[in-house]
Amino acid sequence: MAKNPERLMVLDTPTLYFRAFFGVPDTIRSPDGMVVNAVRGTLESVSYLIATYKPDRLVACFDADWRPAFRVEAIPSYKAHRVLEEAPAAVDVEEVPDLLSPQVPVIEAALDALGIARAEAPGFEADDVLATLAERWNGRGPVDVVTMDRDLYQLVDDTREIRVLNIGKGVTKLEPVTDSVLREKYGISGDEYADFATLRGDPSDGLPGVPGIGEKTAATLISQYRDLAGVRAAATDPTSTLKPAQRKRIAEAAAYLDAAPTVVRVVRDAPVVEHDDVLPREPKDPVMATMLAEKFGVKTAMARLTRMMAER
Repeated sequence: MAKNPERLMVLDTPTLYFRAFFGVPDTIRSPDGMVVNAVRGTLESVSYLIATYKPDRLVACFDADWRPAFRVEAIPSYKAHRVLEEAPAAVDVEEVPDLLSPQVPVIEAALDALGIARAEAPGFEADDVLATLAERWNGRGPVDVVTMDRDLYQLVDDTREIRVLNIGKGVTKLEPVTDSVLREKYGISGDEYADFATLRGDPSDGLPGVPGIGEKTAATLISQYRDLAGVRAAATDPTSTLKPAQRKRIAEAAAYLDAAPTVVRVVRDAPVVEHDDVLPREPKDPVMATMLAEKFGVKTAMARLTRMMAER
């Protein structure tokens, strides 16, 4: 009997712990009084994901550089509004809540003790790590990309069974996003999403987009002209059906449209170090797992995650 293809799940871990921090009360504390709401929430989220989707391989992806130089060089406003004002000159430090920062190393230690792989790449964001791992999987089985970042819709590919599990409404209410979902929602497919997002822009990331071209217009243009290059060519083609105002807007946004794809498109060949991504049935270091659970007051969450790993 042929073996079923293995399922890979890759986690946008910063999204998980930020959502947990803001979604779980900060009254959740360790025995010594440290706030551990993000720790508990992240462990519970991973438990739910394993129990529901039963991945064979699991990787928690992290930002080695949350604001990579190559993206800032292309568009200086990229994530500029998130830079900590008190950061030293020439050093981009992300503004992270004071009560969250100490919890991130605890989350990392818990994942390590359980044997859940962690991955990052020097000079790249977690998005690039997710994209690289999905690309390396290369059709060996389904891939679930867990995030709330719409930019990662560009990874969606029904043919290769790559989908995004959007946790924007919460992990237990997540939305599986496939090519068919994108076509229904935007009229485009995953491989067209990056060009669509470039035209539309994203204020939350400091990307202005083309003024006057919103989501619906961007989707219509990409659908009609196939890609960003096609849209730009149509803007200079007197025989195209583009409206004069659209031609003008696209022409005036030339500098932005030259630079934005470098920022919007995820890197699919980031230098992610090889790692063992097989999801174990039991903790790699049970002594450490028990110690962390007791020290930080997350025994129930750690026990549930351990049980889900064994029962999947």
